[in-house]
Amino acid sequence: MDALEQRWRDPAFLAAAHTWIDARLRELGRSRTGEVSQPHVTGWSTAMRVPTGDDVVWFKANDEAMVHEAAVLDLVASRSHGRVPAPLAHDPASGWMLLADAGTRLRDVIPEERSLERWHDVLEACARIQIACEGDVDALLDLGLPDRRLPTLPGAYADLLAAVDDTDPRLPGPDAIEDLCDRLAAFGIRETVQHDDLHDGQVFLGTGTHLLHDWGDACVSHPFFTLAVTLEGVIAWGVDDEEDSEDLGPHLDAYLRPYEAAYDLASADLREAARIGTRLGWVCRAVNGALPQDPGSTRTRLRMFLDGKP
Repeated sequence: MDALEQRWRDPAFLAAAHTWIDARLRELGRSRTGEVSQPHVTGWSTAMRVPTGDDVVWFKANDEAMVHEAAVLDLVASRSHGRVPAPLAHDPASGWMLLADAGTRLRDVIPEERSLERWHDVLEACARIQIACEGDVDALLDLGLPDRRLPTLPGAYADLLAAVDDTDPRLPGPDAIEDLCDRLAAFGIRETVQHDDLHDGQVFLGTGTHLLHDWGDACVSHPFFTLAVTLEGVIAWGVDDEEDSEDLGPHLDAYLRPYEAAYDLASADLREAARIGTRLGWVCRAVNGALPQDPGSTRTRLRMFLDGKP
């Protein structure tokens, strides 16, 4: 385990976290009824399972770069019509939070159901959340959400290419990214919150409603950037993880349905915007998710920008 992960195992951190958990539970009129376990540890976050009688809650702590997640969750949850659960409690300074258990992951259900049809509802809900948050851009940025809006992307892309070795020689220069950004901006679709890592491990079934979790990688960007990871990075691989084994058309239709209602755009224009947004979404993901210790992931995302596959 590297040093970034080891900090989450440090006895002093664990003792402080357990004390904070117990205090927040008392404020909620609840109490811990068993030992806290720590099933999730990465370099950037940790999650702990906390038994509280008949159910469990989850504690989450993030790296400094993602401390804003709890406050962002509060705002986005208020616009989500129950699709994004707000924290039960959170600390604005540390970003520590308690979350209700969200039930079964979509990732665990798909192999049993042998279908990706649940994604239709998830994608439509995602689009509705993004539309509902269009007026909250300034507030989201004030909370610390990264700014990946179209005017910022060419410069961020140039900086990324300068920082990463051995990138694909086919990658265009920043001027080409600026041209794509200008073409996408011309459709007039407003920028908003964007999850930036919406995959089947972030969607939970709750008590019958698909819930969109883990907004630590979220940013303010063009909404259609979410299609990169979700459509090309996940759904296109189908039930059996086979490349290009799923028809993306019905999934894209489900996502675009709220935009067809909200914007006076022809269907062909929306689909062209989605095509450009999907390509640029990989640039956004490469920039937004870049980790110095993991240049391989950045290279893969830039190849996805070129080819739609790793």
